[in-house]
Amino acid sequence: MAPEAPVLDVRGLTRRFGRSRVLKGIDLSVVPGEVVALLGPNGAGKTTLLRVLAGLARAEEGVVLVRGRHPAADPLAARRAIGLVEHRSLLYGELTPRENLAFTARLFGLEAAAVSTAIDRLDIGKHADRPVATLSRGMVQRTSVARALLHAPSILLLDEPFSGLDLPSAARLVTLLSARRAEGVAVVLVTHQPEEAWELITRLAVLHGGRIVRDIPRPASPSEASRLYREAIGG
Repeated sequence: MAPEAPVLDVRGLTRRFGRSRVLKGIDLSVVPGEVVALLGPNGAGKTTLLRVLAGLARAEEGVVLVRGRHPAADPLAARRAIGLVEHRSLLYGELTPRENLAFTARLFGLEAAAVSTAIDRLDIGKHADRPVATLSRGMVQRTSVARALLHAPSILLLDEPFSGLDLPSAARLVTLLSARRAEGVAVVLVTHQPEEAWELITRLAVLHGGRIVRDIPRPASPSEASRLYREAIGG
């Protein structure tokens, strides 16, 4: 059987801030149903990499292919393919979760029912009509996740998605991501605690010094992953 074509394929990606190269020739491919945990110390460039993959930041060198095509060739198709949860929510604080989700739904030409489904999926209902600025960190995070899943993307880019979630909400998110993975959705998950989503993860990629210094199948246990991570970054 021929290997599956990657839904996300990155080659030679370089990103600079001034004279400093934050990303130094990144290569990364993700196929349908893979969940890649992207690990690395603070300042390694994980968030920058996700922003470049999502099309929110430009790379000076290299290429990002989404479903085999350069995003510039069909920007709308690329946006539809990607669901993003950033460390900052980027929600409109004066709007409610329902209004934020409705705005996103209109951008993708979705029916109003998609908003109701997203609210139920993340159990936001009791807070759906309060301004986002008045909500807890956990509820804001749940709204961000709901927005990322709203348009049924084939690639999820998640920056610390469990941040601020209580245990029931974290378990709900694992269940949702497991269902998406079973449908063939690919996930790149930035995390400092891979054990939070251990049952989902299929690969570990370690970003250090602007490069991916290790890219391996998921080890047998979180403790083994921790050992390999420390070796990779020289800690």
